[in-house]
Amino acid sequence: MRDSDTVAVYFLEAMLHALRERPDVRDAHLRAVGIDPQLLEQPQARVPAKAFAQLWLALIELLDDEFFCLDSHGMPLGSFALICRGLIQEPNLEKALRQCMGGFGLFLRDLRGSLTLRGGRAVISVQSSIADPLTRVYAEETYLVLMIGLLCWLAGRRIAIDRTELAVSRPAQDDDLLLWGPDLRLGSGRTEVEFDSAYLRLPVVQDLPALKTFLRSAPQGLVIRFRNQNGLVAEVYRHLRARRYGQWPTLAALAQVQGVSASTFRRQLEREGRSYQQIKDEVRRAMAFEHLREGVLSIAEVAEQAGFQEPSAFHRAFKKWTGHSPGSYRVRLASSPVADRSTTRPEQPVNPAAVPPVP
Repeated sequence: MRDSDTVAVYFLEAMLHALRERPDVRDAHLRAVGIDPQLLEQPQARVPAKAFAQLWLALIELLDDEFFCLDSHGMPLGSFALICRGLIQEPNLEKALRQCMGGFGLFLRDLRGSLTLRGGRAVISVQSSIADPLTRVYAEETYLVLMIGLLCWLAGRRIAIDRTELAVSRPAQDDDLLLWGPDLRLGSGRTEVEFDSAYLRLPVVQDLPALKTFLRSAPQGLVIRFRNQNGLVAEVYRHLRARRYGQWPTLAALAQVQGVSASTFRRQLEREGRSYQQIKDEVRRAMAFEHLREGVLSIAEVAEQAGFQEPSAFHRAFKKWTGHSPGSYRVRLASSPVADRSTTRPEQPVNPAAVPPVP
């Protein structure tokens, strides 16, 4: 973790939610790790990742709850380590994920996770009985952060999310693309993430010594390492995103800009869980989703903008990403009352009962 690494203040608010009626205690803990409490009044503010990690560990000690009291039962100290000890003994991510959701289910009372495999797609869904909208959105997103973060750590690489829906709306964040992928729908009435089911066949590469190291710095492994707004992966992502596909540099050219050799640059990316080709693929997906949401370009023009030489190749790729054709995806968006929620920045979460699910 670098000194320049930062985390959106939104994720701080989720951790501090249990102290909302104890502002003196909350502010004292913020100051203890070097965070100005006034930053909580700035929705787009960011805090140092090291301070975020220190606060995470301090709060679970204070609350005696590794789920930050977002669930009526919660997870007493030691629960997370107990769950993780079982995960490292599983042969692949699918078995580890199913065991992980079962482990969380032993402690949490208000949230339940489930895994559904649909052809080449994997969907993690979260069911919740939490009535308060703000508590619900914090709890469900925290649950997904832990699940996906653990999968990334177990595999030793980043899991690329293709679609995310959060039942309750919340302010859009700069980290959203890195956290939740290019197709984020806020306030859709359901909470789930979708990704390529091939990831579930990856082997679990962590062992007991690695687990002991991981548990000493869990916030970095869960939230920061694979989804870091100021990391090298994010820097490369932004560099490509600002250019047309035909203007993208080679890995060697980017390495030269960084002042390192191509092999060193490749290793630096791999430490954050991605390869240059994987980043390029993610940017192409993001470009495709963005153009389809805007609804201005034809499908053939979207394919060209995303770097596909033939529309048929784009159709095949998009079907692999989503299970739908580009045309049917655009129709689904047009018929959905929450189709543009991912681009808004609402000030307050809305009542999920008032938001119908995406058809």
